[in-house]
Amino acid sequence: MSFARALVYFAREAWSSLVRSWKVSLLAIVTIAVSLFVSGVFLVVGGNLARVVERARDESRVVAYLDPETPLARVRELAASFQGVPWVGEARVVTAGEARRRFVEIFPSLSDLVAEGEGSLPASVEIEVLPGAALVGGREAWLEELRATPGIAMVDDDRDWVAQLSAVVAVVRGLGLALGGVLLGAAIFTIGSVIRLTAYLYEDEMTVMRLVGATEFFIRGPFFVEGLLQGALGGGVAAAGLSAASWLARERLGESLLGRLVAAEPPTAGQLLALGGVGAAAGLVGAVLSLRRESLGEPPVDEG
Repeated sequence: MSFARALVYFAREAWSSLVRSWKVSLLAIVTIAVSLFVSGVFLVVGGNLARVVERARDESRVVAYLDPETPLARVRELAASFQGVPWVGEARVVTAGEARRRFVEIFPSLSDLVAEGEGSLPASVEIEVLPGAALVGGREAWLEELRATPGIAMVDDDRDWVAQLSAVVAVVRGLGLALGGVLLGAAIFTIGSVIRLTAYLYEDEMTVMRLVGATEFFIRGPFFVEGLLQGALGGGVAAAGLSAASWLARERLGESLLGRLVAAEPPTAGQLLALGGVGAAAGLVGAVLSLRRESLGEPPVDEG
């Protein structure tokens, strides 16, 4: 029998076994689907957070919040004075009314916390920092001087929260890898157990096949393909679930802050294909590990 015909035979037998034992096969498929879905969620969220961090680094800003009683003319005077600083690209005045409108757009459910009128939120000056400003000397001293300037209540440097967000990205990715690894190990064990159970059901048939000269590859091939199919189906379910969850998150969260952080970009086609590939590989690994020589009850070799 040619290799191609053998593969067709393996696929046919594996599919028949899946249909006959659909309940236990479904358990294996669901287990690997859940493990890959959880890993995919962490992958997508971590990727979105990483992109937010990179954008924040490229668009670094310093925001100087003014005392509420500071006149608008003084705010504009301060903004104009910042234009001569080497690392400042643009200094823009944000009035109290504009600050409130931004707050309501980002946090619509919290709009009641900011009262109508110019005095609800303080005016500020948004200072755009040029790329590479971290390499220019004197920035830290300038920030300290800015904090000590009369009329300025607080200075917010984007680098502070970018560093915190970078730490969150590292934690999310680490947690995703750890949890995904544990769940994937459980999925491999489940698939292996299902394949081993199926092999025990066909033990007599495999003994007869050995007696008529069938090779181990021919005997074990359908079980290997069955494990691969279970893993691939689980990976496909995980990819479909991840796409649906990403779409739902973007629809529900929209342009909110949380939406921009965790659901700004959907999973890529490469990531979805990777989930299916990892699922298929995990299923094959589970089948191979479950079909060790002693697992199939092969007769001992007569050395005499």
